[in-house]
Amino acid sequence: MKKSEVYRDLLEKCGVDRTPNRVAVLEIVDSSTSPLTAQEVFDTLSRTRAVNRVTVYRILELLVEKQLLERISAGDRVFRYGMGVKADQTDHPHFFCTQCGNMECLKPRSVDFDMETFSRTFPGEVQKVEIRIDGVCKTCLKLKKSVS
Repeated sequence: MKKSEVYRDLLEKCGVDRTPNRVAVLEIVDSSTSPLTAQEVFDTLSRTRAVNRVTVYRILELLVEKQLLERISAGDRVFRYGMGVKADQTDHPHFFCTQCGNMECLKPRSVDFDMETFSRTFPGEVQKVEIRIDGVCKTCLKLKKSVS
């Protein structure tokens, strides 16, 4: 089965019209090795078709609402988007470089968070856990050392 068919099926299962732009947004986000900003999604999509920036933002919001994408906060106050729970994405932490603004996906078990223990001590209802580690990436560290 072609990837585009998989995306169409995901949209249909979520009760969303399978428009070419929605399929393309899913394909762009899914093919990236790291979460993308709305601007990056727009730039990539606009290389192959005429699309309005507002349309891309609306598609991103709809796909987040349907849990096909997840909205990830970053240290630079710009949201990034990755595949969501309903797209069979495993929850995982992220690393945000405070120097270059790059965000990387980390392996799911690289940071251990015991939700069961937390739930026993927290009186509220947890709806989402997002773990982001901020620091300086290895590329920026190398650049910093070569300048020194």
